[in-house]
Amino acid sequence: MHEAKTHLSRLVERVSEGEDVIICNAGKPVARLSRFVAEPRTPGAWKGRIWVSPDFFDDDPELVDLFENGPIFPEETIQADPVQAAQP
Repeated sequence: MHEAKTHLSRLVERVSEGEDVIICNAGKPVARLSRFVAEPRTPGAWKGRIWVSPDFFDDDPELVDLFENGPIFPEETIQADPVQAAQP
């Protein structure tokens, strides 16, 4: 295991060339390094699996009100901390 940690860059290079590498701990195989082959992305693979509510893009009146009429500095609307207010 220690040797694998020490030479990880070399092992990864061998794996990138197509070799599988078995890592052992105390003489027993515990892990395999193998080349990762990404599957090509297929556009539309999720078609029919996702549903979006018809009102998804509708405005939320409460949120619109906060943007249009809310305080410019929200911290001014939070009541002062009583401990800080009592200090001179």
